[in-house]
Amino acid sequence: MIWWRFMKDIDCVLITGASAGLGEEFARQLASRARSMVLVARRGDRLSALAGELAASADVKVRCFEADLADPEQRVQLFEALEEKSLFPDLLINNAGMGDYGTFVEADWEKLETMMRLNMEGLTHLTHLFLPAMRERRRGAIMNISSLASILPIPDFAVYAATKAYVSSFSEALRIELREDGISVLAVCPGPVHTEFGSVAARGPGDAFDGMREWFYVRKEQVVAEAIRAMDADHARVYPGWQIALAAAGISLLPLALLRLIMATRPRRVREPD
Repeated sequence: MIWWRFMKDIDCVLITGASAGLGEEFARQLASRARSMVLVARRGDRLSALAGELAASADVKVRCFEADLADPEQRVQLFEALEEKSLFPDLLINNAGMGDYGTFVEADWEKLETMMRLNMEGLTHLTHLFLPAMRERRRGAIMNISSLASILPIPDFAVYAATKAYVSSFSEALRIELREDGISVLAVCPGPVHTEFGSVAARGPGDAFDGMREWFYVRKEQVVAEAIRAMDADHARVYPGWQIALAAAGISLLPLALLRLIMATRPRRVREPD
């Protein structure tokens, strides 16, 4: 039986990519349920500001760790620092990630490599580091932030979408492995959200991804609220927002040949070669 379904309080939640966007919102919405919270991101100043906000509004002890999770050594350092303080998360939210918008052939390899290390390797490594303690206690939950892109081959987002396909597949398999250990695993697959993702994914001025109509965007507050409800209900996957859930259902019914045709004719915005 999964303990999370009946759990109201969280001993310790670890949130990666917590300095902005969905990670920041997860911290805000979970602050009232957690006894302690570990926030991880590269921008320490933003983490400190968020920690102060949370401490003023909720009875939660917040610890901040500045780390680049694309670096395996810094991931191990994070784990060892928490282990030294006897901090063993019973909720791990693997939210840190990045994108890259543009054709694959014109991509900067260093950025692609960093994205793959962060989106796939970093998420997998942190899960591998913190999972043994959850198994030993036979309680815990892992929330991996994937994307609607995980079920689509998206031109100009080819590598990003592939990394998210990995996250969703990994989450599904891990969930099956951990059922008897009382640990829940959830893949959260949002569609477009107004965060800093677009500016980070852009390769230059005017390149920010804007291929979706505004009605297709879902507010980050709604994405996080639906993700938390899905975790409480021990769901395997969630597509936050009715429009995203409807799109996912429709995509699942399409034959691959038709899906290729649709993706080949979708709106694109790519810079002309210099």
